[in-house]
Amino acid sequence: MSVFDLQGLAFGVVMTSLGVVFLKAAGLVTGQTAGIALLLSYVLSIGFGPLFFLIGIPFLVLAWVKRGAVFATRTIIVVVGISVLSQVLAELVLFEKLDPLVAAIAGGACSGAGLIAIFRHNASAGGMTILGIMLEQRTGFKAGWFQLSVDALVFAASALVLNPSQLLYSFIGALITNMAIVWNFDVAQSGTGRPGYGRAATKD
Repeated sequence: MSVFDLQGLAFGVVMTSLGVVFLKAAGLVTGQTAGIALLLSYVLSIGFGPLFFLIGIPFLVLAWVKRGAVFATRTIIVVVGISVLSQVLAELVLFEKLDPLVAAIAGGACSGAGLIAIFRHNASAGGMTILGIMLEQRTGFKAGWFQLSVDALVFAASALVLNPSQLLYSFIGALITNMAIVWNFDVAQSGTGRPGYGRAATKD
């Protein structure tokens, strides 16, 4: 793996983990496996990191079978990185006061930026994002839109645990994340960083 890819994945892991810290601190959730892990962390005596890793295991197997060793290996690195770093940052980044709307906006923006970086360097954060990328490659249906659809199911379950205001702010954060992906990422950029930077864009 090149230094170019390593720095991109490292940036993605840091930003995504920071997004989780904002959301967790405000008692919010997001979509995908991260949202499921956050939701379960509120009702179980298990931290987000271990839950995120355990939930992602079946999707890591899917990534290895369907996308190959390179993509799967990078995705494993990302999932482990987020699982560990989100726990570490939660102990280091403490908030005396955190408005839930600010947490939703900052958490959504950080997660969106992190996921875009991860996608562009031929990896995934695990879970439904793997299915989203595969679906976009096969059909052209945007991965962000797919994730938004899955998020609806996660939020339906979250309504049983969160209060209405937490649910609203969580939705705002997830919307920011997914719209950032829809507007700023195309599956053709996967594995290129971005056209014209770091390496030449691949041609079909």
